[in-house]
Amino acid sequence: MKKLLVGAIVGGIIIFLWQFLSFAALDLHRPAQQYTPKQDTLLAVLRANLAEGRYYLPTSPETATNEEEMKTMEQMIGKDWAIIDYHAKYEDTMVMNMVRGLLTNMLIVFLLCWILTRGGPLSFGNIFLSTVFFGFMAFMLFPYTNFIWYQTPGVWQDFVDALVPWAITGAWLGWWLNKR
Repeated sequence: MKKLLVGAIVGGIIIFLWQFLSFAALDLHRPAQQYTPKQDTLLAVLRANLAEGRYYLPTSPETATNEEEMKTMEQMIGKDWAIIDYHAKYEDTMVMNMVRGLLTNMLIVFLLCWILTRGGPLSFGNIFLSTVFFGFMAFMLFPYTNFIWYQTPGVWQDFVDALVPWAITGAWLGWWLNKR
């Protein structure tokens, strides 16, 4: 159990530090957070017209029939569209978000360690590759699938975020879990 806990704590910290580098120090996610000088005007329009939530434009109302939805989709082809995440009030929750992120990372690495130690023989290579594949699967599950459907910006930065910290964590776990 000590190996799992230490592996989870150190691995979670590795991933957390990479997330800091990626989002803050290296600013790799800038393509997904672009600036517009019209932000105040756009926010005023959103504030006057939307409740808090996520909007996909254009789309059909929830009460639309299948035929109406198909007609809307046909009319959309070749035209502009948007996804809007609107929040009515910004709150500075950075400290709690960072704590929750770190704890989540530790839990994820703990679960990975648990899975790794339930299988066959552990070797550095098996642990390293399994950990990198784990990060790759996580990328494919959400960021890439989301990109396929919604062309979300920053998908390649998400790919780097899936491989780099998981490769470093895999190297750590490969050494730590094999340590006698």
